[in-house]
Amino acid sequence: MPTRPADRPAHDRTAPRRRTAPPLPRIRRSALLLTLCGSLVLSACGAAGSATPAVVSRTGDVPVVRPEVLAEIPHDTDAFTQGLELRDGTLYEGTGRVGKSEIRALDPGTGAVRASSPLPGSYFGEGITVAGDRIWQLTWTDGVAIEWDRATLRPRREVPVDGEGWGLCLSGGTDGGGARVVRSDGTDRLRFHDPADLAETGSVAVTLDGAPVSELNELECVGDRVWANVWQTDRLVRIDPATGVVDAVVDAAGLLPPGRRAGADVLNGIAHVSGDEYLLTGKLWPSTFRVRLPVPDA
Repeated sequence: MPTRPADRPAHDRTAPRRRTAPPLPRIRRSALLLTLCGSLVLSACGAAGSATPAVVSRTGDVPVVRPEVLAEIPHDTDAFTQGLELRDGTLYEGTGRVGKSEIRALDPGTGAVRASSPLPGSYFGEGITVAGDRIWQLTWTDGVAIEWDRATLRPRREVPVDGEGWGLCLSGGTDGGGARVVRSDGTDRLRFHDPADLAETGSVAVTLDGAPVSELNELECVGDRVWANVWQTDRLVRIDPATGVVDAVVDAAGLLPPGRRAGADVLNGIAHVSGDEYLLTGKLWPSTFRVRLPVPDA
């Protein structure tokens, strides 16, 4: 393999690709056409009380919705967001890039960093999830996941992970008991793991209208569904992990207005607040948005 700079490994996810129409077996062209034709441009205001009207369309039986912006919270423009999760009044964030990867505990109201710990210098940090008193954090191509002490953000151990690490969330519980960890690896599959040691227990292929949805990125488990950012797009998909079928799509195009995108990378980061409210952000974004996702019940 040719030598590359230390911070630019193969299949470099740190550098934005050209935004010319990403190939779309990931979400069928019909879905994209509907979202583009039926969408309204999101307001850049973002202040509480200035909610953006949601637009609902459909591709087949799958609803396509736009987020309502409820509030805007500052976000560190040096944070290459790879994982985001709100738990018990703390917003946890995992960041990436070699030599800059961290696990962070944030104030969810202000975005201020309460505590942080760096990953080993050679690691490229990826998705995170809280499981009881631990936080699991993936690495991209290093073949390991790090277990952090949730209270202190000190590393406890590393465990092997087969394949790439992208997104992570905990499904079926908050303390790890009777639950499973869900992982994305950049393919069209969700992989399932034991929360105690991240041993892989199974997987499922993800489809929308019968077509594979690949490059699934940051994840959020909510109830019996899994939300996934789709890399290099402004879309999120809601997946039934029992079947792999996508049953809702969010079109977040314009959430961060073009005039504020200088230096920003792609949408990547979803954290459930309560009900149909979520936090959405992106890599190197200046803001996190509290939004309502008016998706019909599964």
